[in-house]
Amino acid sequence: MEVARAAFAADGLDLPVREIARRAGMGTATVHRHFPSRADLIAAVLAEQVTRCEEEMRAALADPDPRRALRGTILRFAERQVRDRGLNEALLGSHAAGTAFAEKRRAHAEAFALLVERARRDGAVRRQVSVQDARVALRAIASFRALPAQSASAAIPRLTHLLLDGVLSEEQPR
Repeated sequence: MEVARAAFAADGLDLPVREIARRAGMGTATVHRHFPSRADLIAAVLAEQVTRCEEEMRAALADPDPRRALRGTILRFAERQVRDRGLNEALLGSHAAGTAFAEKRRAHAEAFALLVERARRDGAVRRQVSVQDARVALRAIASFRALPAQSASAAIPRLTHLLLDGVLSEEQPR
């Protein structure tokens, strides 16, 4: 699973099972014993990714500091756009494998809205910034994964910090 996740993240979901097996140092038949079809392997990798995102979102919602929770969530989202390009294309794009996770994506979107609203109530988000504005920021970050990998690796962190500066209010001295 770890090799498949890394391979799909870097090279996309069209990567053949034989290449994943080669990278894992095993035969294709061994992979097929655990995952009868390529679609089963893809679904397992995507499910693992979605579970990781759910755990991170639960931790963010439990964080007593709304600014830190929202900032960390946006930074982790941006990191995944660089690190997990192929997986995110499926989960956030139009790849058929991602459709099975539509309900979980909606739940993530609702949790993100709660994070933004909580940060707004706390004064951590600029008054004029809405949940929709914060979602636009995420879409802007995600759109940069279409750049060549090296360009995306440089541009996504820069864009993320610019957007955070625009979304978050000036930090109050404690």
